[in-house]
Amino acid sequence: ALPTIAAGRSGLTEAAERDAGWVMAAIVGNAGLGPTLAAARRGADIALANKECLVSAGSLFIDAVAEGGGRLLPVDSEHNAIFQVLENDQRHAVERIVLTASGGPFRTKTLDEMRHVTADVARAHPNWSMGLKISIDSASMFNKALEMIEARHLFRLRPEQIEVIVHPQSVVHSMVGYTDGSVLAQLGCPDMRTAIGYALSYPKRCDLPVERLDFARLARLDFEAPDEVRFPAIKLARRAMEEGGVQGAVLNGAKETALDAFIKGRIGFLAMAEIVEKVMDGLAGLPAATSMDDVFAADERARRAAAEMIR
Repeated sequence: ALPTIAAGRSGLTEAAERDAGWVMAAIVGNAGLGPTLAAARRGADIALANKECLVSAGSLFIDAVAEGGGRLLPVDSEHNAIFQVLENDQRHAVERIVLTASGGPFRTKTLDEMRHVTADVARAHPNWSMGLKISIDSASMFNKALEMIEARHLFRLRPEQIEVIVHPQSVVHSMVGYTDGSVLAQLGCPDMRTAIGYALSYPKRCDLPVERLDFARLARLDFEAPDEVRFPAIKLARRAMEEGGVQGAVLNGAKETALDAFIKGRIGFLAMAEIVEKVMDGLAGLPAATSMDDVFAADERARRAAAEMIR
């Protein structure tokens, strides 16, 4: 059994204190950053399901993993897919990665229709069974925005190497494009047990009781470009990557605050992205983090600024 990291900014559970060989980092939001960092510094192999470690802390977290000597194994289905088809001896030949997005429950909705949706409607994902917050993040595509920033640090990519494509069937979980024109993709039924099982059994593969793809029944796979007018989270992620500094922490802190307000019915669905963009405008130009204190400070400033806008 893998020890699970406790909530808070530091410290591990008693099980992890006894054996920091493996941990599953699955605390939702920025609350998971401190304890996961503690595990990294102890040299644990980390099955990473928490996006915010890389979104907020970026290179600081990657450096901590390297210094601790452990491994970072992605559990998110998209990053796990890339991990499976990324040829280690061909990293120099990686041209791009393509993160797939289902489009969520509002893929075909108009802006006016999206303006009036509630949290109960937004949480109803068409393909995946997930928790409340991540389901709403998927509906707004902030989930994909975080994954873009996460992928940049996890695979050491330039922002322009990261693409997003909408794939309603959620069968192709992500792709890697190489300089010879080849594109390698990982396919599977939308079941998180596949990604979790691969991360926990790596470098071997284990037998999993998941549905097998029936290509004859599936018949077709569709792809379309994301609409950044209806889903501005994508462009906000690209902006955060290009500006650098602590903008990832700013984006995430503002997003978490706006998401909580939406769930409580205090703001509308579209207001989440509007608030994040205004907070990023107000905190643009903050210097890069040299310590975790800088990351937490940027996060707190973003949360306060978002809360003031909501009030």
